[in-house]
Amino acid sequence: GGGVGGGGGQKQDDLAPHPVKDQLPGVSYCITSPPPWPEAILLGFQHYLVMLGTTVIIPTALVPQMGGNNEDKAVVIQTLLFVAGINTLLQSFFGTRLPAVIGGSYTFVLPTISIILAGRYTNEPDPHTKFLKIMRGTQGALIVASALQIIVGFSGLWRNVARYLSPLSAAPLIALVGFGLYELGFPSVAKCVEIGLPELILLLPFFQYLPHTIHRMKSIFDRFAVLFTIPIVWLYAYLLTVGGAYRNVSPKTQFHCRTDRSGLIGGAPWIRVPYPFQWGAPTFDAGEAFAMMAASFVALVESTGSFIAVSRFASATPLPPSVLSRGIGWQGVGILLDGLFGTGNGSSVSIENAGLLALTRVGSRRVVQISAGFMIFFSILGKFGAVFASIPAPIFAALYCVFFAYVGSAGLGFLQFCNLNSFRTKFILGFSVFMGFSVPQYFNEYTSVAGFGPVHTRARWFNDMVNVLFSSKAFVGGIVAYVLDNTLHRHDGAVRKDRGYHWWDKFRSYRTDTRSEEFYSLPFNLNKFFPSV
Repeated sequence: GGGVGGGGGQKQDDLAPHPVKDQLPGVSYCITSPPPWPEAILLGFQHYLVMLGTTVIIPTALVPQMGGNNEDKAVVIQTLLFVAGINTLLQSFFGTRLPAVIGGSYTFVLPTISIILAGRYTNEPDPHTKFLKIMRGTQGALIVASALQIIVGFSGLWRNVARYLSPLSAAPLIALVGFGLYELGFPSVAKCVEIGLPELILLLPFFQYLPHTIHRMKSIFDRFAVLFTIPIVWLYAYLLTVGGAYRNVSPKTQFHCRTDRSGLIGGAPWIRVPYPFQWGAPTFDAGEAFAMMAASFVALVESTGSFIAVSRFASATPLPPSVLSRGIGWQGVGILLDGLFGTGNGSSVSIENAGLLALTRVGSRRVVQISAGFMIFFSILGKFGAVFASIPAPIFAALYCVFFAYVGSAGLGFLQFCNLNSFRTKFILGFSVFMGFSVPQYFNEYTSVAGFGPVHTRARWFNDMVNVLFSSKAFVGGIVAYVLDNTLHRHDGAVRKDRGYHWWDKFRSYRTDTRSEEFYSLPFNLNKFFPSV
């Protein structure tokens, strides 16, 4: 860094481009340096609060359609929380070892809805029996689908795929992993704008403006912005509810705005430990398994992007492909656990928690392990967990506006390794991002109008597979970028530099950079038994 330049003409220094960084600077606590315990526990609780949004939203949407009541919904949420805690611990100890929360995933919602609408459940008169039957159907499909990630991950197949990923093909993938979730941002804030908007407006001063004006408590405001703002807005929502602001509005508005409409606190048991096969023995159906497998493949691609974004915000070096592959294998184990316990949903890397790493600038592994402890604790103590779970969804949506944006910008950040003045780069970047938005837009729009996807043959499993694949923005954009980047004149020496491939050379195998060992080595001397290549 140069000193402050005087007025004596521009120095050559000023015109030099920003230097390229292997590890993201400006992170307060990187992956291996935990903050002091009190702070770590608060930060862990904050991660737990943030992942609650998705954990509650997905069962709230699915369980009533399956025929379940409030008690069923509360138990599904607890089970999802419990398994998320276990999966997060497995991922941070044995998987990629990144501070990634492994929680519920929207990718698996489409095939689950397809199972709900399957013909063989429609004639069941009793709603609770119907709920149990559908739940067992999703369990069977998830158990089969988990095999895909377990095999692709642990066999090292994904390692070979990841070796051909360059900064140029990673950029659109990660950008769309974040920006592609725009439908879960403001549209959900606006479902109850008088609660969602205050949260969004409060959040910005807390983590952006206040730290610069009040220097003494600087790190408190930006690090705990979520813990400060959620209670304020939640209290405000509670006062609106009690004050009768929603007495004469439509049930839909009441559902989104009121703090007492979720039915979770009444439905949740005081203490309950989720256990495998709690809904009965899973049932298997080939067609449903295929649809779930397609979702598992989409989640595999999306998580690859999310893992790279997390490694960036944890200020770690780029992920070695073998470590990424190991993480995918453990994520497959996570989906297997989802199927055994019956969460009604698969799991993947939580994108909102990846964004929270950026907001707090704490990428410590311990913090995320503590948050997994909170997940397991609150999933067993049902009533206490239900209190936090009844935070209105628009509050979470306001947080997502910031978190998903951060993850998207992590993707854009990889363009620093690419030559943006090359037409090849411009084409691959522009075309993949454009198609990544454009193709799913058609699929989603068609589905919302017609009630079924554009691919509408007699074979339902085939329809589900294709519609699931093409409804994911990150999947479409990432695949287009990967294929183009690896087929267009890639043997040309200049192209290799244009796509930034040479920057990741020393991280392509585990041994060539000493920092890989520091960030990604397994605990308890397990590296002897599971060497990374």
